[in-house]
Amino acid sequence: MGNCNNMDFLVLALVGFLFLGKANGAIHYYDFVLQETNFTRLCSTKSILTVNGTLPGPTITVHRGDTAFINVHNQGYYGVTLHWHGVKQPRNPWSDGPENITQCPIQPGTNFTYEVIFSNEEGTLWWHAHSDWTRATVHGAIIILPAAGTTYPFATPDAQETVILGSWFKGDVMEIIEEAIATGDEPNISDAFTINGQPGDLYSCSNETTYRWIVDYGKTYLLKVINAVMNAEQFFAIANHTLTVVAQDASYIKPITTSYIMITPGQTMDILVTANQPPSQYYMASHPFMDGVNVSYNNSTTSAIVQYNGNYSSPSIIPFPTLPAEADETAADNFTKKIRALASKEHPIDVPLEIHSRIYMTLAINERICANSSCEGPDGNALASSLNNVSFVTPSVDILQAYYRGSNNGVYRTSFPNRPPNPFNYTGDVGNNTIYPNFGTRVRMIKYGAGVEIMFQGTNIIAPENHPMHLHGFSFYLVGTGSGIFDRRTSPKTYNLVDPPEVNTIGVPKNGWATIRFTADNPGVWFMHCHLERHTSWGMDTVLIVRNGNTTETSIRPPPAYMPPCSKS
Repeated sequence: MGNCNNMDFLVLALVGFLFLGKANGAIHYYDFVLQETNFTRLCSTKSILTVNGTLPGPTITVHRGDTAFINVHNQGYYGVTLHWHGVKQPRNPWSDGPENITQCPIQPGTNFTYEVIFSNEEGTLWWHAHSDWTRATVHGAIIILPAAGTTYPFATPDAQETVILGSWFKGDVMEIIEEAIATGDEPNISDAFTINGQPGDLYSCSNETTYRWIVDYGKTYLLKVINAVMNAEQFFAIANHTLTVVAQDASYIKPITTSYIMITPGQTMDILVTANQPPSQYYMASHPFMDGVNVSYNNSTTSAIVQYNGNYSSPSIIPFPTLPAEADETAADNFTKKIRALASKEHPIDVPLEIHSRIYMTLAINERICANSSCEGPDGNALASSLNNVSFVTPSVDILQAYYRGSNNGVYRTSFPNRPPNPFNYTGDVGNNTIYPNFGTRVRMIKYGAGVEIMFQGTNIIAPENHPMHLHGFSFYLVGTGSGIFDRRTSPKTYNLVDPPEVNTIGVPKNGWATIRFTADNPGVWFMHCHLERHTSWGMDTVLIVRNGNTTETSIRPPPAYMPPCSKS
């Protein structure tokens, strides 16, 4: 059944439709073909893995409450999975996608149909590969329009445009991370950032291919910005144009008028832009926000051109936006602290006030000891990362099937700690006793319906920096953030429980803390990880398993008839 033809796909889709019973909305069908495609960037041509031969890949467009079936045909060279970033997938972890967490890879020459169930998301999300570093070239937008009979909580824009910020590597991304893991050193940094797949004409090789957004004077556009960059937060701006941010991570916020945004890997933002400048050409641009210590990074700038329709002379110098400096923590904080949920009657929030499960979670860069100091990382060791001093080891078979069938057989342990095992001065002189983590596949069990609070604590170990933390299966409320060490007595007094943003990815400040809350009302196996890919590869991950409730409607759905097997045989 792995090599389904079109009739097989139709049957799978109909079965999925019938299983849903009364559908919440329309049903959509997509065919995604993973294939090697030649692309020319930075004066060189290379073969990269794409979906349907494009970079970025195809856009999925639905209305709130719809369901999409995506039949993924793998014609590449190695196994791949896809993840629908920010889609809650109620009761349906089978189609969430992280490799060996909820499924094993779709092997070359086979296919798998994902059932992507949209619930209350509205706005912009995205999809991407969730296998090693393949998401560098395998990603695309998800546009979720308001449900039929409803509209935006602002004046309907004249048109929409999608901008995806990405990373371009001259080398093969799979080889880059495999070599880094083998040697223990940092992986090679990207060679350029991109806007909709193009580095921009700051690179001489991109003069003819720079992305151009064509606009009409006087019209207002809904610009959908996605940060698909592999390893860096980004500042973004458009020369001479004001940005009004109206949504983040497919949830509406109180409008923010600004000249720039700071967006972390994994995040999305919906922005109103009015083309009200003299008809001409203007640059949009993005470069990294990097406040890390002892961190190698790409400090380049990517650009695209906003081009007005009409007759005018091309400017001799195209205006360029003023972006905050790369290490400007104040600029980053000033933007992120403005974000508040819309919290209206039509778009309410529901922050859990009673907390049943509380986790205090440290984020750290660590070392893995190498025999005879034979690795190329610090002290002759290999770089690692951890949550609560546990560096996650991805199993060879997926956790979801082991959990669902009640046949763990050592696949995972339910002993992820709810606090650091050995408290220390997290943001000060951390000492050598915190460098070496424990390694294992350790998960946290959570009772269905529990109010959950997680306090993420940044640490000063080896390489402190901002960490974009992402949780699958849920949106959550960012109720508080601050610098230094979280204080159990005073920090909660600063929480915003009135209109905190409801998001799926947050940036935990360097040597600071951030607190999230959510209700564990989605049973399943859900991955949680840093969205800096090098940190995920090193082990800054864990899994939250939300137990079933007492009814069928509060329990994990049965698995589909076919799941990719956990071996090539």
